[in-house]
Amino acid sequence: MTTQVTTQALILAAGRGERMRPLTDTCPKPLLRVQSKPLIVWHLEDLARAGVTDVVINTAWLEEQFPAALGDGRAWGLRIRYSHEGARFGGALETAGGIATALPLLADAPFWLMAGDVYMPGFEFSPAAAAPFAASDSLAHLYLVPNPPHHPQGDFGISADGLALDEAAEKFTYSTLGLYRPALFNHTPAGQKAALAPLLRQAMRRGLVSAALYSGPWTDVGTPERLTELNE
Repeated sequence: MTTQVTTQALILAAGRGERMRPLTDTCPKPLLRVQSKPLIVWHLEDLARAGVTDVVINTAWLEEQFPAALGDGRAWGLRIRYSHEGARFGGALETAGGIATALPLLADAPFWLMAGDVYMPGFEFSPAAAAPFAASDSLAHLYLVPNPPHHPQGDFGISADGLALDEAAEKFTYSTLGLYRPALFNHTPAGQKAALAPLLRQAMRRGLVSAALYSGPWTDVGTPERLTELNE
């Protein structure tokens, strides 16, 4: 077990954002503006505030816009590096494939993971939040949220002792944010498409995924209407 403080994060930003068209025809979804700044910048500011120092962003669609907009991260006191799936592999590799491909840019230690198109202002990426996970044997710790209207069935449940459940009477929605260990992706080849949910479900059946319910602000910015609501 390790008690190392989690100071690294991976932000998923490779998707095409089909439901956000025509806005995403010319701008990647994580760079669309929410209240005057790019959506992904809300994550960067919260990560920097909590003492995270290293951020990797995976990209594919219109990926050249990310370094142009965000640079190397020094504006936030971060070091940002990019895993360019478009240039290297011709397109996005799905969630687990993208993570496995980006892992060489991360230290072999727990890391924060989140989608670049989710709005969670003020989330605390604090050492206190990460320490219990780092001290455990879990492969992932998921933050779940109350089910939004567009996803009423939810994704996973939470047991009385804080384990994530694939089957449960009450399910919540995976926020896309969590803590992960690189070991979860030991058998996921880099450079190939692979989904994350099957890996999580396998680990859940072994009791290696914990979960917590998050009640703070959260929006999956998946449609132009939701973006408009956030900006009103």
